[in-house]
Amino acid sequence: METGHVEFESLDQITDIFGPHDSYVEIIEKALGVRVKQIDTGIDITGEKESVKAAADTFEALKKIRENSGSLSVWTANQAVEFAKKGNADDIADAMADVVAVTSKGKPVSCKTVRQKKYINAIRENTITICTGPAGTGKTYLAMALAVTALKKKEISKIVLTRPAVEAGEKLGFLPGDLQEKVDPYLTPLYDALGEFLGEDKYTKLEERGVIEAAPLAFMRGRTLKDSFIVLDEAQNCTIPQMKMFLTRLGENSKMVITGDITQTDLPRNAKSGLKHAIELLDGIEDIAIASFGKNDVIRHPLVQKIIDAYEKA
Repeated sequence: METGHVEFESLDQITDIFGPHDSYVEIIEKALGVRVKQIDTGIDITGEKESVKAAADTFEALKKIRENSGSLSVWTANQAVEFAKKGNADDIADAMADVVAVTSKGKPVSCKTVRQKKYINAIRENTITICTGPAGTGKTYLAMALAVTALKKKEISKIVLTRPAVEAGEKLGFLPGDLQEKVDPYLTPLYDALGEFLGEDKYTKLEERGVIEAAPLAFMRGRTLKDSFIVLDEAQNCTIPQMKMFLTRLGENSKMVITGDITQTDLPRNAKSGLKHAIELLDGIEDIAIASFGKNDVIRHPLVQKIIDAYEKA
């Protein structure tokens, strides 16, 4: 058996890193088969040599994450342990230390996985980013976070949100209500994210001023979107002509993010997804990034990943 030691800056730091009722420490002990004992402002870790090192690396990663993002969770602890097992604790620490945005309530939003970090970097560094992956991986949420951040920094003057209105085989003309009432059900997830980052009152004011615009994809035709951050969500439901139309709306000083899950298309069986076609066609073009998430990047309720596994097996 080996014993390792990790020193902390303060008792407050230890309390935060140990978690509520020492829940994060329990995760580390169980996952690595070690025992952790607090001694003043430090801890002793006892166990097999490799496990002690992995545990120490996990605690160092959590210290870095706390210092930069101020936010720790059960998810964070689990991720740090898994990466420490592979000797890559620094990778997850760097990812989770990147604060992408701050909500209207002051809560920092940071990357939860290494792939999320790569996705964020792709958006920051490219004019167009196309991202695919299952539900719960943060594709749309993180894009919205960066859109709001760009607006607050005055890097752009408008946020444009759009979705193809073809889900469940419905068409707008057959839905009840006026145009806004027809559109709202398709755009609710985007409204929710904006409300979280801006606050409901500010979001409403910006929408009324036209700084934020949300509309079905068909309403993008014939326009040139300048000085804008444009998010196309549920892009797997675009046809090839629709995707071409959308991509050619790009104007000066604008950025586009296109997200979707190519396994969940609602298009007719004989129609090829414009998202899949765009990835095949545009991969390798400079200033266009292609990103993807897998089931291991799902950050919703743990059951979501199990549901994805079950459907993949079926």
